Amino acid sequence: MAKSGAPRPGPRRQGKRPAKAAAPKKPQRPARAAAPAAPAPPPPPPAGPFRLGAIPGATPGKWIDLWQQRMPHTPLELVPLQVAEQRAALDAASVDAALVRRPIDVEGLHVIPLYDEVPVVVCAAESHLTAADELTLADLAGEIVISPLDDVLHVDVPGAVAPAFARPDDTAQAIETVAAGVGIVIVPMSLARLHQRRDVTQRPLRDGPVSSVALAWPVEATTELVETFVGIVRGRTARSSRG
Repeated sequence: MAKSGAPRPGPRRQGKRPAKAAAPKKPQRPARAAAPAAPAPPPPPPAGPFRLGAIPGATPGKWIDLWQQRMPHTPLELVPLQVAEQRAALDAASVDAALVRRPIDVEGLHVIPLYDEVPVVVCAAESHLTAADELTLADLAGEIVISPLDDVLHVDVPGAVAPAFARPDDTAQAIETVAAGVGIVIVPMSLARLHQRRDVTQRPLRDGPVSSVALAWPVEATTELVETFVGIVRGRTARSSRG
């Protein structure tokens, strides 16, 4: 049997497969910056205590209240001072700072004036001097003017009568004598209020000397606690800068 002359199919050629497209490269993420270090905690306040001297009649209550709010972990000790010993207490470092009555020797001290007090005449409640709302030095001529040993005004009253008894030790004793109906005492208003009694009263002395109260501390002992109290007295807030 004759073979057919039709060509036999050859092997099928496989076409070239198209090259796969390269996968797009993923963008590289930038390296993360190192987290900033946490700020160091503020140092604890000094342990204290802060010792504040105060002469009779001074009223630091509002500043002490602010101190307790702002410095709850640092106690404040209030140290009573007599005017005659106020400078010695600062020199001996018995106090860190003090509310003092001027005049005071300011050498080596920082001194911040705070306020002035008007002088008043303390007299018996039934005294004829109470007829006036205020007095002058001339109104006191002929009166027995008592000057205690802790007198801070040292007023010279023209025509006054000197007491026939020894000077009282302090203002409290002098006012007790006035309450008994003998004489008058001239003091800053705060001292009259400090020793207020029902049997005495007071009248402003219009032409008498004022008494100035100040905050003082040694220049070489300006500590952090002193600066904090100065800021409170000057009205700076807890967040305000020194100035």
